[in-house]
Amino acid sequence: MPTKEDQTEYTIEVENLHKRFGKLEAVSGISFKVEKGQIVGFLGPNGAGKSTTMRILTGYLRATSGIARICGISVASDPHEIKRRIGYMPENNPLPQELRVREYLKARARLKELPLRHRGKRVDEVMERCDLTRAQDRIIGKLSKGFRQRVGIADAILAHPEVIIMDEPTIGLDPHQVIMIRDLIASLRGKMSVIISSHILPEIEMTCDQVMIINSGKIVGQGTPNELRESFINSTIYELEINGDLTNLRESLKTVASELEVTQSEEADERGFSKVSIRIPGNHEYGEMIFSCLAGNPLIRARSLLKRQAPLEDVFLAATRRSWETLDTDLAKTPVSTDENPEKAEISTSG
Repeated sequence: MPTKEDQTEYTIEVENLHKRFGKLEAVSGISFKVEKGQIVGFLGPNGAGKSTTMRILTGYLRATSGIARICGISVASDPHEIKRRIGYMPENNPLPQELRVREYLKARARLKELPLRHRGKRVDEVMERCDLTRAQDRIIGKLSKGFRQRVGIADAILAHPEVIIMDEPTIGLDPHQVIMIRDLIASLRGKMSVIISSHILPEIEMTCDQVMIINSGKIVGQGTPNELRESFINSTIYELEINGDLTNLRESLKTVASELEVTQSEEADERGFSKVSIRIPGNHEYGEMIFSCLAGNPLIRARSLLKRQAPLEDVFLAATRRSWETLDTDLAKTPVSTDENPEKAEISTSG
């Protein structure tokens, strides 16, 4: 039974959650908590268990076992109340194509049981927040995808929910639309807890306070982007602008570290300088050593040196690769039954 302190600290609590579809375990004993006002990214390959987990949290799918609580309330025990506490924006949001924006949001306010005297004002508020006021009389089916996504977010936040769950909110949008949606999501920080499932990793890093990585139904990484880098990326990356030969550069840098990777990331400019990426094993400071090394080499001119963080994509690949290697090891130790008929492919899209 959650304590009062637990209920005030976390809006989402998941403990040892499982979901099976026949012989396939789509979600395999995951546990996590989300604090009030946090924005959390939920990452994983296709079929990893993301969408299944989100459907369980929203009360649309029942877990096989385990505990899921929203604002201290059991999802399994009171799914109707959970739907009142959550704003949900699915990947393929089924918006009515024939309604106008304001007309649709007023209908949704009625369905969400907002008090009649507050409905008009609240619809105006969410339209202003989502930059929809100028489009309020337009037919939804004639809006661009970016505007339709904003209508979906306006609907999700309409009833002042404590938790927002978004599945691929920026998929298929152009860069300008992505920035607008990202800023809109960031504006919810501190007001609502938000879980975002997305394949656009730079957007997750720029928007989210915490990141969870799921693979094969299990959480394989969890923490801030920097904490995940420390856990999964054991290397230091520098970007260098040089005028000189790469082979010569590699030989010079061997005095800094015996094992390193040097790659040219951009072609040379009109002055002969090109950008080079240097990846060195270990998390140490090498900047001064690299500059000292290059200063003693008359065949290489250096213009700038910057330490760069590994992109979240590298963290994601390392985390999922590690979990696959663990799975392969476990499978190799498991005796194979000749009676069993594999049935996994038919529901591989459940995550």
